[in-house]
Amino acid sequence: MFWTGDLIARNAPVRRRAGPSEAPHIARGVAAYLGLAIGDALGATVEFLTPNEIRHQIGLHSEITGGGWLRLKAGKVTDDTTMSLALGESIIARGCVDALAAAEAFDAWMRAKPVDIGNTVRRNLIAFRTTGKPEAPASEHDAGNGAAMRVLPVALACYGQPENSVISANRAQAHVTHNSALSDAACETLILMVQDFLAGKDPVLVERERAQKLVSEFPVFAYDKRRRENPSGYVVDTMQAVFQSFFATETFEDCLIDVVNRGGDADTTGAIAGMLAGAYYGLDSIPKRWLKAIDENIATQCPAQARALLALPRHP
Repeated sequence: MFWTGDLIARNAPVRRRAGPSEAPHIARGVAAYLGLAIGDALGATVEFLTPNEIRHQIGLHSEITGGGWLRLKAGKVTDDTTMSLALGESIIARGCVDALAAAEAFDAWMRAKPVDIGNTVRRNLIAFRTTGKPEAPASEHDAGNGAAMRVLPVALACYGQPENSVISANRAQAHVTHNSALSDAACETLILMVQDFLAGKDPVLVERERAQKLVSEFPVFAYDKRRRENPSGYVVDTMQAVFQSFFATETFEDCLIDVVNRGGDADTTGAIAGMLAGAYYGLDSIPKRWLKAIDENIATQCPAQARALLALPRHP
């Protein structure tokens, strides 16, 4: 078990913007969670389309309209957001990131028949039901983005913790479904980037210390060459598309529009880019039309959970 967070006031109103009494890192955490949900909902419409198909069918995709292969109502989200919320609930209930609690939360989430679920997630959760072991076998073939898409609760719960504790906490939840070195590296990079932005760090520094370090340790993640379009669910494709969009744009809106119009696994690239962009640009940067378009329950749950995760007490 990996205990988390400094004690901060809980139960703040969930649909308000940050006020003078709310610490900046909390406001950024709220923006990160809303950014994840918005990117998920925006990208779901064009998931599995190619950039050319998006251009021919829609033009520039920039509105939360629903539809797509899942035929979602406008503002509804997919597994990226709902798995994150399930993980966050388990962390809050347990007071820490715990592998068994995470596995049980994911299993309950799957039993509730989510709108979408990845093949690796499904396979390893079914195995968990049989074995009761909350860690999937290590496999280089499980380098999908299913663990990376749900790291935000870990980033928030472990904010302020030493890096080795953050890594251990992430692997406790990630290895339930994705026990892969590439997945681990991507997840931990994203968590540390979010935490850097919560602390107000500059993206130039964060790119050098986090993204470029990832590439130096795992050159397959190199993202400064060919534009990554139509990214698959392979975590390398996902990270390349997200990094290219995030580091090449200057607003929350431009980042998300750029990444989802690349098509492919657009709900996940949108969710991860939205998480990073929200953490860096903050709540005021998120277009009001997108905030209004998100499903009301999700728009309430995400800020509430962000605040609760950041409020968890730290234990020795």
